[in-house]
Amino acid sequence: MTGPHSDDSAGIFSLGADARTHAFVRFRKALVAHDLDRSLFHEITGQLKSKAIKVKTGTLVDATIIASASEADGEAHWVKHKGKPPVHGFKAHVGADADTALVEEIAITPANVNDGKAGLEAVPDNPGEVFADSAYRGQHFGDAVRAKGGTPRIVAIGMWGRNEAETLTRLEAWNRPIHRVRGRIEKIFGTWKRSYGLRRMRWRGLAKAAVQVRLTAVAYNLKRGLRIVAAT
Repeated sequence: MTGPHSDDSAGIFSLGADARTHAFVRFRKALVAHDLDRSLFHEITGQLKSKAIKVKTGTLVDATIIASASEADGEAHWVKHKGKPPVHGFKAHVGADADTALVEEIAITPANVNDGKAGLEAVPDNPGEVFADSAYRGQHFGDAVRAKGGTPRIVAIGMWGRNEAETLTRLEAWNRPIHRVRGRIEKIFGTWKRSYGLRRMRWRGLAKAAVQVRLTAVAYNLKRGLRIVAAT
């Protein structure tokens, strides 16, 4: 094909890509400057919940570590879990509906922040039964859940019994149903990292990390919500 613009086609496509990149950067800056990523997430999630969640029965609370874009990011932090190599990054604290697996609340912190402390921000109002692992077993978290109208269902690491056999039996009876329910949140984290590229942050800084996590959650909730509505 010939014509006055044929020789510039590659340049036009390149310019288009650059324009899209610049537009996204401006959009991201506006989100960060005005904390609009939080408002956007809550607005979209609220609309999806009104369509997909009929009766609230429970909430899953957990956190996942996401590597920083660079070890030079001063707002990220190193953390090491037993048996795993240390990671420099951030932590996404998430509260999700136990039945639909829609993400309802998110808090983003440096990776070394304790789950039980930051997890309070991931508990929505009227959460129902709140299922969480032993990192959330402190009284502070339990009291906060009850203050929001919920009932904590936290994995226990110790329990009273007349002997070892009775203690282990009671502990297993308490923890088994909690593990069965709370394990569903791992599928959310797996989808984020496998399908949405959230294994590593794209940009430096806590505010930009929050934008990336919340936009990922918006995309996940939209896809998940459409599937739920279509099945009803």
